[in-house]
Amino acid sequence: MTLEKQTCQILVVDDSPVARKLVEQTLSTEDYSVLLAKTGQEAIDLFAKHHPPLVITDWLMPDFSGVELCERIRDASGGRHTHIILLTGISEKAEVVKALRAGADDYLTKPFHPEELLARAEVGRRTVDLHREIEAKNLLLEQLALTDSLTGLPNRRAIEDWAARQCSGAIRHGYRFWVVMSDLDHFKSVNDTYGHGAGDEVLRKSADVFRTSTRLCDMCARSGGEEFLTVLTHVEREGVLIAVERIRKAIAAQKFEFGGRELKLTASFGVACLSDGEALDFGKLVERADQALYTAKRLGRNRIEFAEPKVLQVT
Repeated sequence: MTLEKQTCQILVVDDSPVARKLVEQTLSTEDYSVLLAKTGQEAIDLFAKHHPPLVITDWLMPDFSGVELCERIRDASGGRHTHIILLTGISEKAEVVKALRAGADDYLTKPFHPEELLARAEVGRRTVDLHREIEAKNLLLEQLALTDSLTGLPNRRAIEDWAARQCSGAIRHGYRFWVVMSDLDHFKSVNDTYGHGAGDEVLRKSADVFRTSTRLCDMCARSGGEEFLTVLTHVEREGVLIAVERIRKAIAAQKFEFGGRELKLTASFGVACLSDGEALDFGKLVERADQALYTAKRLGRNRIEFAEPKVLQVT
């Protein structure tokens, strides 16, 4: 089955009505949607609104040159590739080199041959498609680098990047910022007794509890092994206790069946808060939450412990 070629939007810039019409007629025979501009500023406005992947522009225009238009489009492209073809009656190589250095990808001298213009536009279209594929793959790789492959939750790196920005905002605007370290109790025995497949199922279902119990303004992540890291903002201690207790109960209510045997698990939690006037250090907050988690484990597990607020010395 042959896939239909999608329509490609292309911006044509020329102060000559005749030249604009010639280019439009040439491209209208192919799968192009043409935007027309008669000045550089009009072209910039159209580009900002539509972001066409292809631009064909004249060298000389009333307000500024095609070379300057190339530079402005590159600045406004936001990192996405736009293929620019410069139409010019100037044949001096030094000027052509100047245009290419300014950001043009290709050039064509006037008067142009319609078939050659179509061919160069098609080359530009293929180039844009290739860039789009690379951009999509890079975005996917970036997402994978920030996602835990087993649970689909953000990973430790993702929450650290996000939390550093949130922590800075908490200091600047004076709202509460909490870090919760969570650990599934006796998880090693699940792997040892039932195998790693069973352990993976426990982790995935437990991750679902954290995911569905986290507000959109907060974030949770799998920080490694059977540990989960949650950041809560804009909430006081009582609200944090309610939220974490909800997670604790939901984890304890889960039932698993492996090898004909029913299994239930619990989790322990350590909570730390950014103190008023405390300097930004997300790593230190995580350490305090981890110490509180250790206390919860030592005191019998399946419980929540809060780290003592950091006492700031007044000098």
